[in-house]
Amino acid sequence: MSEIELIECYSELKERYEKYLKKFGVSLPRLKIKDNYTKDALVLIYLYSNFQKPVSKEDLTNFLGEYGERPNDVQQARHLGQQKGWYIISGQRRDKECEEYNVKPGEYALISVEKHYPNFTNLKRTDNLSGDEWEFLKKQYNYRCATCGSVEGEPNIHYPNITTQLQKGHKDPNKSLELGNIIPQCDQCNRQDRNNFVYNDKGRVIKIANPQFVLRSDKKIKKTIYDLLKKDYGDE
Repeated sequence: MSEIELIECYSELKERYEKYLKKFGVSLPRLKIKDNYTKDALVLIYLYSNFQKPVSKEDLTNFLGEYGERPNDVQQARHLGQQKGWYIISGQRRDKECEEYNVKPGEYALISVEKHYPNFTNLKRTDNLSGDEWEFLKKQYNYRCATCGSVEGEPNIHYPNITTQLQKGHKDPNKSLELGNIIPQCDQCNRQDRNNFVYNDKGRVIKIANPQFVLRSDKKIKKTIYDLLKKDYGDE
């Protein structure tokens, strides 16, 4: 793909983003930073140029290599979907549309530029808590991570080389980040599977928030879950 085609492709993406996706909080990556093309933009452009077709990690690696250093492990496609809202399905994640679009493990496909990724919502990124409210909430937890107990400003319990910084963690990632749905978590606990589970006030997992998480379980667990759901719902 020539640079002219690259720029034209990005312009088309930007036009559709402005029309359909911006209002949902989907993030459009910058095309360049200091005259260098960004990896996020290049990956999105390549997926768009192969719209609704499977693209392998090797394809993405080779394409990125044409415009800079070849990465060892391309993660941009996954992040553009789950974290930034683009409707990119993943064979590794086994999104429900993979069979329809023949996307296998290690492959991705951009299947819409008018709809956002189903499990993404801009509410996940909305922060409605004032500074005073956040300070009061941290004080209620004695400035400790609700999940692991690490103290703000002190070495992390599980990662002694890291100084604990408390972040606003969702109790339920499918709801807005506001008072009543926030617990203080260290950056390590907040980072791990933060969109997959629902937490209680004590920072303990009580529910699954993202049904796709079940697909990461081993076969025996998935079969047990299937049997339990079948018992509850029958053939509905």
